[in-house]
Amino acid sequence: MTATPIIDPEQFLHEQLAQASPDLMRELLGTFVNALLSAQADNVCGAEYGSRDPERTNRRPSRRCR
Repeated sequence: MTATPIIDPEQFLHEQLAQASPDLMRELLGTFVNALLSAQADNVCGAEYGSRDPERTNRRPSRRCR
């Protein structure tokens, strides 16, 4: 037997986002964009941030977007 949810997750998220401040939305968007940029840089460099390999000729910048 499965338990029925007490709240509707979709409705709850919609209500929370409708009440969210613009600062929260900016912060969430910034975090999302930085995660995408980091993943793209990992792909281009062929290594994760902070990993070292003497064979590799390219490197990632140490400063991230804010």
